[in-house]
Amino acid sequence: MKTYHAHLINSIALILMPLWAYICFEATPEKESLSLTAMIPLILGVILLFCYNGVKNQNKIIAHIAVLVTLIAVLGLFMPLKAAIADGRSTSVLRVCVMLATGIWAMISFIKSFIAARRNK
Repeated sequence: MKTYHAHLINSIALILMPLWAYICFEATPEKESLSLTAMIPLILGVILLFCYNGVKNQNKIIAHIAVLVTLIAVLGLFMPLKAAIADGRSTSVLRVCVMLATGIWAMISFIKSFIAARRNK
């Protein structure tokens, strides 16, 4: 699979999973409203989506920006995963795991493409 495919799937996951959380949010006495920080992956997904054409056209600068944003997203998802597991929210765990899996997959894909580009020099 091409790097830009993994990148696009990761972007879409980072956009759709927070939207799903926002649409399906049910208030509880402990948590009356959804935190705006839950939308950070959505913002990162939109940034990555804007980088898609550059990644597809193998623009080095845009690809490196996309890798940095992807890394920030992956690292930032570990705390929400820990909180979702601690609270026993299975759908939240699923959403965060999907975002983590696609992010890690995109990172691996980027690293492989960077190694291949270096070898082909």
